[in-house]
This record gives sequence, structure tokens and C-alpha cells, in this order.
Amino acid sequence: MPDEPAPAVERRDRLLAALTLIAGIGLVLGMPFALKLGHEFFLPLTAALIIAVALIPLLEWLERQGLPSALAALACVILFLALANLAIAAIVVPATDFFQLLPRRVDRIQQNLQPLLDLYSSLQRSVNRLFQQIATTPVRASRPDAVAPPGSLLGLAATWAPAVLVQVFFAILVIFFFLSGWTGIRRRTITERASFDGALATARVIQNVVDDVSAYLGTITLINLALGGLVAGILYLYGMPYPLMWGGIVTLLNYVPYFGPIIAALLMAVGGLMLFNDFWVALVPAVIMMVCHLIEANVVTPYIVGHRLTISPLMILIALSFWTWIWGTAGALLAVPLLIIGQTVLRAAGKPDIAGFLFEQGALVKPRSERRRWLRGRDETAVDSPEGVA
Repeated sequence: MPDEPAPAVERRDRLLAALTLIAGIGLVLGMPFALKLGHEFFLPLTAALIIAVALIPLLEWLERQGLPSALAALACVILFLALANLAIAAIVVPATDFFQLLPRRVDRIQQNLQPLLDLYSSLQRSVNRLFQQIATTPVRASRPDAVAPPGSLLGLAATWAPAVLVQVFFAILVIFFFLSGWTGIRRRTITERASFDGALATARVIQNVVDDVSAYLGTITLINLALGGLVAGILYLYGMPYPLMWGGIVTLLNYVPYFGPIIAALLMAVGGLMLFNDFWVALVPAVIMMVCHLIEANVVTPYIVGHRLTISPLMILIALSFWTWIWGTAGALLAVPLLIIGQTVLRAAGKPDIAGFLFEQGALVKPRSERRRWLRGRDETAVDSPEGVA
């Protein structure tokens, strides 16, 4: 069969590239809606996989100590559940008791906000009417015998819905089985590659994903714990009730870049208005939190993390808005780890080249070092070949 002429081959390749591009665009457009509609499955699965990846260094350390994979995975799961229950006991239980006082403290909040309302009334009467309407609206008192605060992770899930309890149990099983089979999964993924270079690249990508995700989550967790402990200690000296609860709230919300500390400061401002009689005294806890956060975000975190895990602020904002739209608050907590995984994979595989799909045969833009190596090898092959010599 004679070879196809060059124009026919080019038209066929262009057609295949265009069809591939259309399919890729359809996948990109349809995936967010599939993730949003299937959040009951995809959310616990994704959270479990990220937690499992973060626990892999601990798993490998336990395996080097001689523990079997199953026992090492069980130890990692037990440690994670213990930390999760400790966080719930420090945050959720006192927060439930504290904010049940909100209906009985509305009068004090209104009294503290009165100077601010007077300031607005002097500037704009329409704003004054709006604030006066909000301030004078009666609030129904909640029943004192409300739902008892949960004391554990399973208790918290049970107070939400039976479906959430199933999702938590499913996530725990995913973490355990993923960790227990991690060594075999990595070995099969690497050894099943068709070439040594492919196996080496796969091993490098897997190790980079594990290192980057575990380094980010481990480092940020330590920083957040230190920040929460510092805020709790200062609030204790200041005389604000429930200092451990506020420190836990700061620790948890600091996982959400940009928006989390703002929400924590607003919550602490509401808490201060509930507890103190003076408006400016009530705002001091929020100011303390913001000062500590600014020091952490601009001095401590850049010094500790350095340039290894530096992420574009624009990409962080896009990831936060996207995953918050997909999965709400849980998506906001998972946004940065998912962004790190995506960046690590793209850095190893190459960035998608849309122009290459349409006008060339290439699909990925390799890093410059690899591209120079490929061009140098192609030139040497051309020189060694009879055509090159001729």
C-alpha cells in the first residue's frame, strides 16, 4: 500500500488534534458539574486521598521500623482520628455552648454597636434607618435544651445526617486501604511502565507529589498550631473566655488563605461584643488575631516554607473560588493541596499546548532543559545517520 501524501497526513493529524481538543474542552467544562453533583462521593474520596498522601511519610517511617503495612496504616489512621477528635473537643464542643448564648447577649451587642450606629447616622440617614431597623428587630430566644454538643468525630457526623456518617466511615476506610496498599501500588505503577525513562519519570512524579503535599500540610499545620496557641495564650492573659476554642478556630480557618483569617477575626469580634461592655475593648481580640496573622503570613511562613512551595496568589484565588463553588467550606480547605498536586504533575509532564494541538503534532510543552536535551540528541542522530553525513 503506497504511503499517504504529506498533505493528507497533515490533514488527518490536524483533524485528530482538533477532535482531541474538542473532547478535552468538553471534559474540562463537564467535570466541575459532575464533581458538584456527585459531591457525596467525590468529596470524601478526595479528602481521604489527600489525608492519606500527607500520612505517607509517617507510614514509610513506621514500615522502616519493622511494622507490617497493615499495622502501620492502622497506626496512621488511629493517630489521625485521635487528632481529629482532639480538635473537635477543643473547638466544636465549647463553640456550641458559647454561641448558644448569642440570643441572650443581643442587647449587649446592640449596646456596644451604638457608637458605630451613631457615627453612620451622622453620615447618611438612610444607612441609619437600616441599622436602626436591624438593631430594633426582636430576636426569638432559642430553647435552652437544644441539641447537646458532639464530643467526637463520629458524634459530630451523627448530628449532621446519616449520610455524613456514612461518608466519614467511607473516608476512613479509603485512608486505611490506600495506606496499607501504598507500597504495592507505587511498585506496580513504576514497574508497569514500558521504558526505564518512563518508570523513572513516574517514580519522580509520585515522590514529588508525596513530598510537596506532605511538606505543605505538615509545615502549615505546625505554623497554624503555633499561631492558634499564641492567640489562645494572649486571649487568656487578656481575660477572654474560651481561649482554647478561639485558638482552635484560628488554627482551622488559617488553612484557608486570605479569607479564613478574615472570617476568624469577624467571629472574634462578635465574641468580643458578646462578652465585653466597651466597644473598643470588645474589638481588641480581633485586632490581636489580625496582628498575629500578619506577622505569620509575612514573616514566619515565607521564612519557613521558602520558595519551594511558593504558589501564585492568582492561582490560589482561582482555586479557592472554584473548589468553594464545587464543595463549599470543605472545598476551600482542600483547594491549596489540590493545586499543589496539579502543579506538581504539570511540572513533570509539561504544560498543555493548545497551539500544538491545532497547528503542530505536539501536545505538551516540555521544560526547557528537557527540550534542549531532546534537540541535542536529534542533532547528534542526524549527524551520525548517512543522510546527515551526506
